[in-house]
Amino acid sequence: MNTTLSLADQIARELRADIIGGRLLPGMALVENDLVKAYSASRNTIREALHRLGQEGLTRYVRHKGVMVRRLDMGEVRDLFVVRRTLELQAIASSKPLSVDQSERMDNAIDATTLAREREDWRAVATHSLTFHQQIVGLLCSPLFDEFFAQVIAQLRLVFCAAPDEQRFQSPWLERDREIYALLVRGDKPAAGEAMSLYLDDSERLSLALFAHP
Repeated sequence: MNTTLSLADQIARELRADIIGGRLLPGMALVENDLVKAYSASRNTIREALHRLGQEGLTRYVRHKGVMVRRLDMGEVRDLFVVRRTLELQAIASSKPLSVDQSERMDNAIDATTLAREREDWRAVATHSLTFHQQIVGLLCSPLFDEFFAQVIAQLRLVFCAAPDEQRFQSPWLERDREIYALLVRGDKPAAGEAMSLYLDDSERLSLALFAHP
């Protein structure tokens, strides 16, 4: 963990990573006493970490139940895709030729997605695909955007958890991630941007459908 962060920030990041990894699902309770024991932290530190997650839109306080992992609504889903289009399309449009490190990180994310799909671990498929898109935003070379987008993909992970059939919902995206990556490797930014725009249109439509037909 980053030693420059406070303990509360470190715990908040680990809990966010559990959300992105699909280990904490919408509606799950974050029990203060359990977290105190798990992290050997004070009650105040845990409360501060949970407050951070609340500020990021990942948790909410429910009377008589405590802090719960949030369920998002349709308006919030639409807003997430406004953010995705702004950051991911701009990242592609303004990107320079991929460095070796950038290419390797994207390739590794796609390989991890492929392996997860072969294992039919659809929860991991979603997580690794989001990691690929985090690498897209990384082309902006902005630590501030990287940190912000980590919060965005955690919220997206909560959206994807609403899919009643994870396999059907996650199946289409790997090939499209591969296509975007191949276009970036070739340096064809216009085509990569167009492919990403269509990808986000389709992803938003299917994500909103999860809430329109509960």
